Amino acid sequence: MIALFRDWRRRRALARIRVDAAQWQRVESQLPFLNHLAAAERARLRELAREFVATKEWSGARGLLLTADMQLAIALQACLLVLNLGLDWYRGWLGIVVYPGDFVIPRQLMDADGVVHEYDDEVLGEAWEGGPVLVSWFDEPGATAGINVVIHEFAHKLDMSNGEVDGLPALHAGMSKPAWRAAFEPAYADFCRRVDAGEETPLDPYGAEHPAEFFAVMSEAFFETPQLLRAQYPSVYHQLQLFYRQDPAAASRT
Repeated sequence: MIALFRDWRRRRALARIRVDAAQWQRVESQLPFLNHLAAAERARLRELAREFVATKEWSGARGLLLTADMQLAIALQACLLVLNLGLDWYRGWLGIVVYPGDFVIPRQLMDADGVVHEYDDEVLGEAWEGGPVLVSWFDEPGATAGINVVIHEFAHKLDMSNGEVDGLPALHAGMSKPAWRAAFEPAYADFCRRVDAGEETPLDPYGAEHPAEFFAVMSEAFFETPQLLRAQYPSVYHQLQLFYRQDPAAASRT
């Protein structure tokens, strides 16, 4: 009975999200990395995005007035990650908070002597375990060139699927943790070495901060610049191909 009620409520909420062809085209024109999708995939992504908008709780921070276009743009990017996995990967939390530009989160850090240091951390987004996803919104398309905040933060949400934010999400049946580590660990070490040496890396150097950030940055590249990622770290690309059950580098050639 509870399941039937939830399904009825979901369908009722979904019926309120009406998007015409012109709105889809307007929103998707700002997301060129969706262009590799086949017609059936794009239609399925749109339905996932509609359901995502309908079933999550949205709020604008610092006076930001959320528009339907903003919600759709965020939803399309979030749902791209789970296009072949399903929205159940985003279950267990509801909130999405959108900020107008970057924002500050107060932090506390205890040093080796036990002294607590307080500081303000300026960020573009953050995903909270069991809680909301916070993302920044910029009206200028080039304001975050080379960074996809939405894909990055929702990759963190997937990373949390096994309880730890460590760059190793819950793997599907048939995938191998040793194979994942054999791909990611040497790639992460190489990436850190290159960043520490001051090398201009074609992938976002923020990935060197932590294995979890490396997974999120590589996920950004997997969807936005898949051929670049495959050329730089083919084993990482292959593991992400297995995890996301997509092959955007191959599709982008057609």
